[in-house]
Amino acid sequence: MASVPRSVLRSLVIGNLAIAFGFGIWQGLFNNFAVEAIGVRADQVGLLQSLREIPGLLGFWLAFLALVMAELDVLSVSAVVMGLGLIAMGMAQTWTQLALGVLLTSTGFHAFYPNSSAVVLMVSDAKETPRLLGLIQMLSAAGAVAASVVIILLVGRLGFSQLFYATGALTVLGGLLSWGRRGRGARQTQPRKIILRRRYWLYYLLTFLLGSRRHIFSTFAIFLLVKEFGMPTQQTAFLFLLNSVLGVLFYRRMGALVARFGERRVLLITFLLVTGIFVGYITLHSLPILAALFVLDNFLAGLEFALSSYFKKIAVTPEEITSNLSLSQTINHLAAVFVPVLGGVAWEMFDPSVPFLAGVAIMLVSLAAVYLRFPRR
Repeated sequence: MASVPRSVLRSLVIGNLAIAFGFGIWQGLFNNFAVEAIGVRADQVGLLQSLREIPGLLGFWLAFLALVMAELDVLSVSAVVMGLGLIAMGMAQTWTQLALGVLLTSTGFHAFYPNSSAVVLMVSDAKETPRLLGLIQMLSAAGAVAASVVIILLVGRLGFSQLFYATGALTVLGGLLSWGRRGRGARQTQPRKIILRRRYWLYYLLTFLLGSRRHIFSTFAIFLLVKEFGMPTQQTAFLFLLNSVLGVLFYRRMGALVARFGERRVLLITFLLVTGIFVGYITLHSLPILAALFVLDNFLAGLEFALSSYFKKIAVTPEEITSNLSLSQTINHLAAVFVPVLGGVAWEMFDPSVPFLAGVAIMLVSLAAVYLRFPRR
């Protein structure tokens, strides 16, 4: 990573660790907190997840924000906002209060990642990009490992609210420390232009499909394990811990594999495996097997950084990176706003397998798009 300024790398590391730890706590506690403390139903959790995606749907505003703020400054502010959202989660006692905490947390989360990717793409050359993305993904997994360990060890002692308070404070502190480590070269001074291009159509399409797929699984897979099998909070955290450990061990190597074998092969294999996971959730009724598939799916979701690496190769000019990555947030969440709520209604009216059937269809379309239209190198 010799070409990346140290000040930029430090800010990326601190910011990604803070966001990953905060999101890991949120992810590990949310379903159990919502079911056990507030008593939400499947349709209500679907609506919450749809509300959570509104900041992502409005991600196009990040492109305008980048016109007046450096990407690294946006990262720091995002971590602070997410921390405040986690504190609000701990204070929630009703569905409405829970929704407020979800929206704040989501705003910070969704503002962070497109700008983090934009910084990586702008400060690295094309050959180095997959490796740096893999390193950042590995660090995020390390933050998630810490979150899972904290939940397993402390949720029984502290309870949901106290753990949300402490995590929110740490996430805010991480954002402030990231902001305080500015150095020469940390500010991006290139002009940013909001330009849409026809040559990016495949990137936009896959972003939309992967967003739909991700929000089906992230909303209903863990909810199924908690609601139908009664999986406790510690076991939920243990699953996220396993996933994060896999990320620490392998994401950096996966970045090297993407650089060596190309984005097309990695995405094809990933999509095939995810299709099988959706089929497993439809046909299997064993908690250990479904839990293992959950861990595998979360690990595979981390490999989608190959799509960002692909965009780096097709971007016409560096100044278009931030605006189009921000736009990808909006595209990613177009379906995410209505997929969870419709999936929750379908779950209640028909059968829990319906959302996962939709996931199979989405992955088959994704496979066809990559196989037929993606460049072979």
